[in-house]
Amino acid sequence: MKIERSTLLNLGLVVLALALVAAVYDRLPEYVPTHWNAVGVVDRKMAKPWGPFVLPLTMAGVFALLLALPCISPRKYEMEPFRRAYGMIQLGILGFAFVMNVFVLLAGLGWAVPVNRLLPVGIGALLVIVGNFMGKVTTNFFVGIRTPWTLAEPEVWLRTHRFAGKAIVFGGLAIAVAGLLGTSLHFVMLGVLLTALVPAIYSYLMYLRLERERGSG
Repeated sequence: MKIERSTLLNLGLVVLALALVAAVYDRLPEYVPTHWNAVGVVDRKMAKPWGPFVLPLTMAGVFALLLALPCISPRKYEMEPFRRAYGMIQLGILGFAFVMNVFVLLAGLGWAVPVNRLLPVGIGALLVIVGNFMGKVTTNFFVGIRTPWTLAEPEVWLRTHRFAGKAIVFGGLAIAVAGLLGTSLHFVMLGVLLTALVPAIYSYLMYLRLERERGSG
């Protein structure tokens, strides 16, 4: 069985995240930061031994889940046609979590980490990666814009994902720039919501349009 390069990279990120925690574990305080508020101030911590390992273990769980999804996908909705795109989307998700893990460790070691600026940049980069591959995602039950209208009509799925790819990339770039400019995290979260909501609305409108075209034909 051939193992995809992206799978090896994803596994490598999980192992590296665990190794980083192990390397600095003894230097970390009893409580490590796990959450920052909207202005970038730590407002939640978790004690050892679980605190430092929360993100690496989460990464391992996500990796295992994403690895399993193609195996349990129902017939006629297989994920094999976009295997490479799926691998890159996985890499983006785990890469984002890895970067967040680094921020947690640096903060635990006493570094002043400007999370309110860096987090939006990370989210924006993740959205740009996802958006670049969204147009290659074929109909399935796990990845993409899965609305009743895209699942019901292949043409709606195709057009929606082509549109969504561009919208998500644009949204990701806007979020990253907003973060660099010091925009409130509440605004950033609104941007993330819109990147998900706009393609969903588009899918409904496209479905109505195709129905009207068929009815008039």
